[in-house]
Amino acid sequence: MKALIVKQPWIDKILSGAKVWELRGSRTQTRGPIALIQGGSGTVVGVCEVVGVKGPLSKSALRQTTSRHRVPSAVLNDGLRYRQTYAWVLRGAQKLRAPIRYRHPSGAVIWVKLTPYVAKAIGRITPRFSGRASRAAERER
Repeated sequence: MKALIVKQPWIDKILSGAKVWELRGSRTQTRGPIALIQGGSGTVVGVCEVVGVKGPLSKSALRQTTSRHRVPSAVLNDGLRYRQTYAWVLRGAQKLRAPIRYRHPSGAVIWVKLTPYVAKAIGRITPRFSGRASRAAERER
């Protein structure tokens, strides 16, 4: 199972359901269930599904879709750090009852491939994702 690293305050906005677009500087081919890592915490804190990608998005399009990505207008006006901006479309975010520790591989900045043990632990406490998370972990072996 793959896990996406997301910093604060964005991870909390995703887990609350307020943020359904994660803005990034490239597309992703990943679809389906993923885990969510709070950047710098060493823990998996939630799960969701990646269901698509929009973009590249213009500044105008980003201003019109603030309710989906929750990036404040002032930040958009200053310019995002990406040459091109894409929205990774997320669905069904769910916060874990308790964070799960994982081993952070050196150099990982966007995605982490979780061990089967961690993927199984996530599946046990998130029934909605249990079968999909386990199958994803098996495919990655």
